[in-house]
Amino acid sequence: MTATILKLVFIAIGLFLVYKLIFASKKGLTIFEMHFKDGRMTQHKGKIPERFERECRQLAKAEKLTCTIRAEKNSGVRLHISANVNDNLQQRIRNQFPFEYYDKKAVDNSRQAG
Repeated sequence: MTATILKLVFIAIGLFLVYKLIFASKKGLTIFEMHFKDGRMTQHKGKIPERFERECRQLAKAEKLTCTIRAEKNSGVRLHISANVNDNLQQRIRNQFPFEYYDKKAVDNSRQAG
């Protein structure tokens, strides 16, 4: 009887660990998210740099894009663009994104000699 209960407990623990590893992966902090449909921004959330938003709207309008653009910050900033956008447009969007805006710069508070 106790052997059966121990087997069930170990199986339950194993299933729980498998579930956690597969479905509960830690994603980065979402900085912003923009949704476009037929060249128009349908919804957005987060703090989007003004220039980047303006250029994305123009590009989406010109190309009649239907996609999602999301920026996540884990160790660095990563830009995620829907897979239905072709590679050339993805690269144009990445070129417009201000990665340097999110880079942490080391501040040197020591006095300079001289």
